[in-house]
This record gives sequence, structure tokens and C-alpha cells, in this order.
Amino acid sequence: MLPINDELYAAAQMTEFALDSWLSPVYSGDTPLAEAMRYATMGGGKRIRGFLTIHFCRLFGGTDAASLPFACAIEMIHAYSLVHDDMPCMDNSDMRRGKPSCHKAYGEANALLAGDTLLTQAFEVAAYNPSVSPEAIRLAVREMAHGAGALGMAGGQYYDLAEECATFDELVRLQQMKTGALIRTACLLGYYAATDKPDGKVIANIHRYADGIGLAFQIIDDLLDVQGDVAVLGKPIGSDEKNGKKTILTFYSPAEAEELARKCTQDAIDAIRDYPGSELLCALAQHLMKRKS
Repeated sequence: MLPINDELYAAAQMTEFALDSWLSPVYSGDTPLAEAMRYATMGGGKRIRGFLTIHFCRLFGGTDAASLPFACAIEMIHAYSLVHDDMPCMDNSDMRRGKPSCHKAYGEANALLAGDTLLTQAFEVAAYNPSVSPEAIRLAVREMAHGAGALGMAGGQYYDLAEECATFDELVRLQQMKTGALIRTACLLGYYAATDKPDGKVIANIHRYADGIGLAFQIIDDLLDVQGDVAVLGKPIGSDEKNGKKTILTFYSPAEAEELARKCTQDAIDAIRDYPGSELLCALAQHLMKRKS
């Protein structure tokens, strides 16, 4: 098994190559809108969600050919979410991945349309998957809609903007929707790429893994927003405080937050460690907790 950084790079390259095709003029046209979509999606990001889709598919005996369209679809949804999240009406961030945010580079109207189109095209990519059954596509598309919708990421964004988190439990609910929902979707897409007859116990364990790494991921994000290096992060730090957002550090000290991230990570590992071949996904959980960007 390669080191986790090499595995992440390999999966990212594979996903990036496939995304390059889906965002070519053949599928996306040759307009400033298509350019904005490519700008927002290509050449940056860790492709964690794509990695999860690919490796959960492998874990349950599926092929890369089956998982890759789903991996592209989830990365396109993630890219759309970042485009909209950076806009002035949301988090109002001028930088993303070390370069101007999409709305800074292409204007707010084009950025809005780029995000809308990335979300829409993600479903087209998933539906085109030639290496899985129609039932697997149905399961995947339903999961994508749920993960991105009112009870998933978009709903979490609403709660984030509404600033309605009076308690830590409410903050966890927000984070499990805003960040965790797409991570959970990515994992499940990999499972559905491997089987169209899912097992309820397996799904429960995947949920537990995804929720654990999702919450740990957000905790580390909150810590990096305070303690991170702008040059490494590729975006400004201190934006949560500037925007008056409640984060894990509203309720816990940095040391307490780090300990909670460790507990979430261990719970995620415990959820899947008994599946043969799960070592890499367990290593990913540890890697995400220690990340600096």
C-alpha cells in the first residue's frame, strides 16, 4: 500500500482527468460560463470526496470505472457549493485555493450560473455512468439530491447564515449538514458503485465513519481559521470571527476541540476497521485530523 499522500494524489489525478473531460466544450460548451465552471473546479483542492467514493467502491469489491463518474459528480457538487459559499451574499470571501474566488474572476452573475450549472451537470454525469446498473444510478442520484438539499448541505448553509446555533448540539447539527452531508454522500456513492443491493448494517457503519471524519474535518477547519497559515491555506484566516460565525471555538478551547477531533476520528476508524482492506480509509481519517490546509 502506498503512503496516504501518494494515494490521495493518485485518486485526485484520476478524478481530475475525468473532470477535465466532463468540463470540456463537448459537455459544457465553449462560453465564459463554461470557463467559470472549469476555473472553479479544476486545478485545485484535495479531492477528498472523490477519494472517498473511489476507495469505498474498492473496499466493497467495485471497480474504478464504476466509481469514477460518481466521484466526478460529488466533486462538481462540492465545487458548486464553494462558488456560492464565497459570494458576497454568503461568506464573502475573495480568495479560494490561492487564487481569486470565482465571482472575483468572472463576476457575480457568471459565478452564480457556474455554480447552478455544476450542480445540474453533476446529476448528468452520475446518470451517464455506464459501468453500474440503473438501480445503482437511482440510489446514487437519490443520495446526491438528499446530501445537497434542504436536509443536507443547503440546509446547513441556511442554518449557518441564520446564526441560530445557541448550543453546541445545534452547531453539530449544522456541521453534519453543511460539511458532513457531502462527505457521507461521497462514501455512499462509492458503496453504491460496488453494489446495487446495499446492506443496512454496512450503511450504518458508513454513516458512522462519514459523520466522524466530517465533524473532525470541520473542527480542524475551525482551528485552522484561527491558527492556520494563509500561504498554506490559500485563503484568508479569521473569516469566521469577522463574519460573526459561531464555531467549535465558541464552545470549546483549542485544546478541547483538538481532543474532540481525535475522538471523532477514532470513532470513524472503529466503524470500518473490521472490513478487510479498510486500512487506507482509516489512514485517511488520521490524515485529515492532522492536516494544515
